[in-house]
Amino acid sequence: MLNPFFLQGSQGEQGLIQDLINEHLRMFGVEIYYLPRKYITEKKIIKEVIQSNFDNAYPLEAYVVNYEGYSQNSDVLTKFGIAVSDELTLVISAERFELYIKDLIKNELNIKSSIRPNEGDLIFLPLGNKLFEIKFVEAENPFYQLRKNYVYELRCELFEYEDEDIDTGIIEVDETIKEHGYITTLTLVGVGTTASAITSQVTGGVQKITLINDGQGYRSAPKVAISPPGVGITATAVAIMTSRSGLTTAYSIDRVVIINPGYGYTEVPQIYFIGGGGNGAEAVVGIATSASSVGIITITNGGSRYTTLPTVTFSTPSNVSYAVTATGVAVVSAAGTISEIRITNAGIGYTISPTITISSPSSVGSGTYAYNETVIGSATSTTAQVRSWTSLTGKLEVAIIDGYFSVGERITGAASSAVYTIQSVTTDNLVDSYAQNDIFETEGDEITDFSERNPFGEV
Repeated sequence: MLNPFFLQGSQGEQGLIQDLINEHLRMFGVEIYYLPRKYITEKKIIKEVIQSNFDNAYPLEAYVVNYEGYSQNSDVLTKFGIAVSDELTLVISAERFELYIKDLIKNELNIKSSIRPNEGDLIFLPLGNKLFEIKFVEAENPFYQLRKNYVYELRCELFEYEDEDIDTGIIEVDETIKEHGYITTLTLVGVGTTASAITSQVTGGVQKITLINDGQGYRSAPKVAISPPGVGITATAVAIMTSRSGLTTAYSIDRVVIINPGYGYTEVPQIYFIGGGGNGAEAVVGIATSASSVGIITITNGGSRYTTLPTVTFSTPSNVSYAVTATGVAVVSAAGTISEIRITNAGIGYTISPTITISSPSSVGSGTYAYNETVIGSATSTTAQVRSWTSLTGKLEVAIIDGYFSVGERITGAASSAVYTIQSVTTDNLVDSYAQNDIFETEGDEITDFSERNPFGEV
């Protein structure tokens, strides 16, 4: 017969056991954070989760069942690197969950169930600074003592990040996924400084070079050689190439621009194209002998934060009888400065040195991006979420990207309203100290191009 001194299920007896369990958890347990999953998007047929959010974290006491660290043999060497699959078993109070967490999440949208812990929810363990995903909830162990269950046993595995949005507002929780997943680094520029340049006027300089045959079969830009004047400085120029007939391995000359017009020419010089692997290119040179033209150009201030080619403008010659205004194009360095101005037409009719005006950088920049806010590209409408922002270097790391960012477009923060211009994009920086999937795929692409839809032939 059952013990006659117990009623075998009275409210008082059940309350006593629950109180003893709660006290035991507070004495011997550890503090964890419980993160309920919000299901934003699911597949209709097999209910595959496409997008889910974790924006709340609730502190809770739990007893760690694993008494020798995490599970045995949790680090496994696979053909894709080292797989870390730590497992964790926790026990939490059923009463504490029902009276505390249940009431806080029952009115939240997109939560499957608030009456008990759910598979797919997350647990943050401060002891190891790790996130675990609940794989199974055991609600009947121990089995109905005095006709009631008092605890939930949570069997968890190390959380594998898959572009979930985790923004709980608790720094130690959010920091655990700050560098997880595929991180794209955007180098941004703000308000830059305008470049400046000076020049002189020369007599008998090369005014322009007209291409009459672009040639064919060039593998690289040929050297441009211009014959010297009788007395003076020899002009220099450079060939700008373009692909020929849509081919990516054969080039022709698109145009020839002047680096130094030289001076002292009284007769039209000869021009030659040397090297480059091609042939057939021809050009003619025009010189300014009747009046002065623009001389060599010197950059006095390279400016900063140029992402696109600025406009270069020369002042109009004062000698209207021979007036041809000079024109030129700027060269922007990888650092965003103006490294050179090349002359496309040295002009004619200058009696004083012309003034050169270089347009200001088109970039804009202000504000501070907030962690986990959504940023939007002005040209491509690509969206992403901020992982980190370093204003001193202009580095913005983003994840969960929908689309492709392009150089030159502005990036605006939806919450902070911060806006800067993209100077460069570095994609797919997988931050994982163990996994070597990228290395295996790169090596595999040398054998079979796995980027194709069907590498063995179209169906």
